Amino acid sequence: MTLDATDAISPLGVLPPAGPTCIHLPLDVTPESLARYAVGLANARGGTVLVGVDVVAGGQAVRDAGELHPLMVTHAIFELSGGRLTVNVQHHRLPGGARVLAVFVPHAPYVLAAPDGSVIAWDGAHLVPVTPGEAEPVADQDFTATVPPDASLADLDPAEVARLRGLGRRASAANLPDLDFLQELGLLIPSGGALRPTLAAILLAGTPAALRAHVPQSEVCFYHHQSGDVDFQFREDLLRPIPALLTRLAELIQARNRFTPVQVGLFRIEVWDQDEVVYREALLNALTHRDYTLRDAVHVHHFPDRLEIMNPGGLPGGITPGNILRHQPKRRNPLLAESLARLGLVERAGVGVDKMYSLMLRHGKEPPEYTTYPDSVTLALHSPGFDAEFVRFVARKQEEMQTLSLDVLIVLSLLAREGEATRAALARALQLPEDRTPRLLRGMEEHGLIRRAGVGRGIAYVLSDEVRAALGRPALPALDAPPVTSPPVVVAEPAPGPAAAVPGQPAVPKPARPPRRPADSSGPNAAEVRAIALALAREQGRVRNVDLRGACGITTQQAWRTLRRLVQDGLLRKLGTGTRDAAYELLH
Repeated sequence: MTLDATDAISPLGVLPPAGPTCIHLPLDVTPESLARYAVGLANARGGTVLVGVDVVAGGQAVRDAGELHPLMVTHAIFELSGGRLTVNVQHHRLPGGARVLAVFVPHAPYVLAAPDGSVIAWDGAHLVPVTPGEAEPVADQDFTATVPPDASLADLDPAEVARLRGLGRRASAANLPDLDFLQELGLLIPSGGALRPTLAAILLAGTPAALRAHVPQSEVCFYHHQSGDVDFQFREDLLRPIPALLTRLAELIQARNRFTPVQVGLFRIEVWDQDEVVYREALLNALTHRDYTLRDAVHVHHFPDRLEIMNPGGLPGGITPGNILRHQPKRRNPLLAESLARLGLVERAGVGVDKMYSLMLRHGKEPPEYTTYPDSVTLALHSPGFDAEFVRFVARKQEEMQTLSLDVLIVLSLLAREGEATRAALARALQLPEDRTPRLLRGMEEHGLIRRAGVGRGIAYVLSDEVRAALGRPALPALDAPPVTSPPVVVAEPAPGPAAAVPGQPAVPKPARPPRRPADSSGPNAAEVRAIALALAREQGRVRNVDLRGACGITTQQAWRTLRRLVQDGLLRKLGTGTRDAAYELLH
């Protein structure tokens, strides 16, 4: 249990003895040594470090810990621990008038390193090294379930508690009094003879002062960019409880959001640049699963063609962009995640990412794009336009087949964008081993959604003629002939008419037919589109989306995707904003 002021020093001013949860240090302790003891105590179980006990032990003292400023001590420990340990520091006056400095240290959610890089823990009498095996269980601690040493019920905002109650009106605890309601959610814990809020409670319903004092890193910085460059025209920094954060961020995004109506029979589907369900799920994931032990804020960048959410802490252990759809859900902050699930804001089953993928694919867009770094992750929700015919096709197919699974949508969307794909490429998009894809692909073939193109190792998959017709694209020719791998025989002077065999002379061979490729014969493949884009940029000085569409007969989204990849590969540079208005020039 983490000690607070009443635990550390009794009302009579009696100092607790040194032991497993209390460390006595002299007044002249150096900042580095104090930080070492604080880190060691945090790695053990948390507790209190008392500074200046030596000078007050005899009663009267000429000098005491009053000369040490609490904020300076807090800042020193924070800096020397690499920004990973935040303590609460207070002066306490003893009956004789002398003062000691009490440093309240929380139990660290994972093992911290001391200023010199060593990994140590307090064993009740000494600082001892921590072995990797001993460190593993500590890493699983829930930081949001800790109780700040000086937290109290006054840190909770009644209006925000009422907001939580409104969100959880379907929960069984909705009709309970406020304190019972919060206890039922696991947000209040008995400590020191009173109910105290956990960090999860402060994140969900804390006052502005409590958020600044205990979790200032819960801030979200919103930026709006009028163009695709780094300069922004508007910024708002938000330090609010999570439900209030979601409301304000939705207001900021919707103020700059647009939709396009797509008519499907008697119904109209509104396709937004940024679908509210998608970005709300993305924001909730960021706020629920970020690493709150890091002193960094969440950054939300709203560009004309995308929404980027930059999240401290990276993806939870074992999850990568390449397995995020298949990996077992992992919660970095279990108490916070469970509370949000019981309030109905997030799914217990961990299907938030699946929901984002499904909605974006149904609306004819690319799936979410994750980029990971050692200590953060960025989620990009692209909105450079959409395939309206794909939206209509999916809506009609939903009525016929009841539902299209996410796996089916992934395959259809990829083939609609790329024209063709091998089984290996489809397996990567599905985030499945290649040997687990045949059943899905065979089922889609039986339903007339896709078909094979080519034979042997050159086999690929394309959309069926029925699907291509529904998308307004020409049918592909029969692609069951094996590709010719030998080079054609060149004939210098072909005969004007049908070749006739001349006795005593070898027959003149006919020119070999060029091999058929499993691609859309009505236009170039992806590699050819790239080459054409570079050629146009070279000949004209720059190339635009409309130029590439006209030259290749492809859609706006396909052209944008090719140009974007050329920019990412360092071959082109983007000029201007938007999808249709931007131009691209060669990088020299």
